Amino acid sequence: MLSQQHIDTVKSTIPLLASAGPAITEHFYKRMFLHNPELKHVFNMTHQKTGGQPAALFNAIAAYATHIDNLEVLTSAVMRIAHKHTSFNIQPDQYDIVGHHLIETLRELAPDAFTKDVEEAWVAAYGQLAGIFIKIESDLYKERAAQAGGWTDFRRFRVASKTPESDLVTSFVFEPIDGGPVIDYLPGQYLGIKLHPKGNEYDEIRQYSLSTAPNNQTYRISVKREGSDDMAGVMSNYLHDHLNVGDEIEAMPPAGDFFFEDKQTPVVLISGGVGLTPMQAMLNTFAKQSYAQPVHYLHACANQGQHSFKSHVNGLKGSLALNVHTWYEQTDKTEEGVYQGNMQLDVIKEGLPVSNGEFYLCGPVGFMMFVKQQLLTLGVEADRIHYELFGPHKDV
Repeated sequence: MLSQQHIDTVKSTIPLLASAGPAITEHFYKRMFLHNPELKHVFNMTHQKTGGQPAALFNAIAAYATHIDNLEVLTSAVMRIAHKHTSFNIQPDQYDIVGHHLIETLRELAPDAFTKDVEEAWVAAYGQLAGIFIKIESDLYKERAAQAGGWTDFRRFRVASKTPESDLVTSFVFEPIDGGPVIDYLPGQYLGIKLHPKGNEYDEIRQYSLSTAPNNQTYRISVKREGSDDMAGVMSNYLHDHLNVGDEIEAMPPAGDFFFEDKQTPVVLISGGVGLTPMQAMLNTFAKQSYAQPVHYLHACANQGQHSFKSHVNGLKGSLALNVHTWYEQTDKTEEGVYQGNMQLDVIKEGLPVSNGEFYLCGPVGFMMFVKQQLLTLGVEADRIHYELFGPHKDV
């Protein structure tokens, strides 16, 4: 049980955490993987190499310590992390391992400050946090398993089709090996898939946005090929070069706290690069349901060759009140609705539902920050701006 003394003690360590910074979590991960190398099959090792995951974990720990007496502030962050955990099939016993190495990390990095009282407080605080995640994740697992087509643990799928969508993006359709139905999902959610690429020492688990409307039979993801010399490209290059029709993968049920909520208001879908993938699920769902409200589809990418789903999106204009605007970094083509350079909303602001629309963003962090600031400047309230981030969580 977390006492007031525990809370006060944890909050008193905030300056220590701040002074140490991400070095705490870098040490934590090195320690954990040394003693529990089996977890390398679970964690994204690319994010370890780039520093993204240690930084994200440090920010989460610091936020928890800061708001430990008012956890409601962290509700959205907790739900986002819990959804991500379920796509990795995280289980309660793994929280014990993480907790052990977190406490030992604090002891090793700050032996003088890590007194018996501090240790007791952090053990209690971590126990409370772990209990929150275990309960939420258990509920999510049970909820998905109970739905038509639902399941627990990883389920085997085969590649039913593989289709290039642009110079860099390829779509993969997966069908379950057992021939049964699959659970529905909310447009905007993602699929956690597991592979063991040939030559790799460990399994690779990644999350990819589902890129079409649910159909109870198959799942589709659309994957951008990252640079071959880019650590982030390990999985994407394997999918593009080696995963073919008939090959198998494993998947967890769809997850994610970013999804379309039908408020019967105008909708604006804004994407940069491969961030258009969850928008395809939303658009196709709108078309399937004959969504009556205006839909604005705004997309930015490098050039026409990297513009995925262009023909498909334009083809939906006949079934939706759809306005399409595109920004290319490089183009010599001028036509209605096409602009050169970065996405500048000023040129279309008169047509945007600034006062009552719901805005959905997905793309690189810098892109989303740039666009969000424009929306706020135009007068869009922050609670009507929703976003999805690929990779470790960051605030936009």
